[in-house]
Amino acid sequence: MRAPARGAARVLSGAGLAAALLLPTAATVQAAPPVRPPAADGKGQELPGMPSALDPDAEETACTPASGEKAKKQDWSRQRLDLDRLHGHGTGAGVTVALIGTGVDPGAAGLEDRVTAAGAAADDCVGNGTFLAGLIAGSGGDTPRLAGLAPDAEILALRGTDERGQPSAELVTAALNEATGAGASVIAVAVALPDRDEALTEAVAEARREGAVVVAAATPDPPRTGTDEIPSRTYWPAGEPGVLSVADMLPNGARPDSALPTTGIDLAAPGAGVVSGGPRGDGHYLGAGASVATAYAAGAAAVVRAARPDDSADAVARRLTATAYPADIPQLDPYAAVTTVLGEPGGSAGAERAADPVTVRDTSAADRAADRATVFVVLGSAAVLAVLWAAFVLPRARARGWRPADGTAGD
Repeated sequence: MRAPARGAARVLSGAGLAAALLLPTAATVQAAPPVRPPAADGKGQELPGMPSALDPDAEETACTPASGEKAKKQDWSRQRLDLDRLHGHGTGAGVTVALIGTGVDPGAAGLEDRVTAAGAAADDCVGNGTFLAGLIAGSGGDTPRLAGLAPDAEILALRGTDERGQPSAELVTAALNEATGAGASVIAVAVALPDRDEALTEAVAEARREGAVVVAAATPDPPRTGTDEIPSRTYWPAGEPGVLSVADMLPNGARPDSALPTTGIDLAAPGAGVVSGGPRGDGHYLGAGASVATAYAAGAAAVVRAARPDDSADAVARRLTATAYPADIPQLDPYAAVTTVLGEPGGSAGAERAADPVTVRDTSAADRAADRATVFVVLGSAAVLAVLWAAFVLPRARARGWRPADGTAGD
């Protein structure tokens, strides 16, 4: 082979190999769907845990002590829910959220002047209710990035438990009736009961007739001891018709291994390694469980109600589920709930359109891009093979004077 021919062959071969390496990479860039940034997992937050209840068998009640630690950064849950962007579109101003749990301390850091709590509801020995109120409507105090989902909403604190955090159907029913009578726009039930109760069923139905969005924990917060072989069951009032049943999830979107099994979950929200305050002092705690997820869903409902005051309670609930991030259990996305256009504004029209998932998350453009990328790869690969074939065969044919090889040893 003459030197110019060999040089040309090397050039063609090099170009072909480079194209073979670059074409698939280019196609992958075009075809890959958008990737959500990885969520922080809460590591490095050296904070005490917030219990959902105290030991019911203890001879004396020792309330959860004040935390002497403060969070040093925004936790993964607020990043996952995109609260910094959400608060540019709504903060829940003018909406009252009734929180049924262990009570709320009206003077807790970040909640000043926005909590109404009468009688026993103003004494939160467990601390869980105050912790949840901070997730719903806390300002974050001197740590604004730890604000709640609806920092301008009002909290109506109601007791659904005894002093140690043990719930009962009678207390939850009375709290629901009081919330309905007070005209709360959103009612968050942070406890879950194992048995259905007729009076509780009627109290939920009445709250819904009066226009409240009712959000409830899909399961009780699991105890610290083992929960092996617990069968799946429905808990109440989350199982009542029209109630948004909310479960807790980890940063990867999965339910915790310790989560109690159940069915009929409408939404999943962050429920592990979540930071908030308590009723004593200005320190922070880490909380977990379905009650934490329920607080976040209630805050999202408050922001939507403030942004869309003419929407019915059913339309608000449907909006929260229709705009949720698609997964085995839809994952709460409050920013999408406030900003997504589902249909004509107002009432049931928005709720009907909310059932159409294509309106919310249309992936057809990404699918078409992937199809085009696939065609590009196939055609490009064929072209590369042709170039490589030419670089190998043509110089040999030229060396033989363009005569076909006869395959004999003498040749």
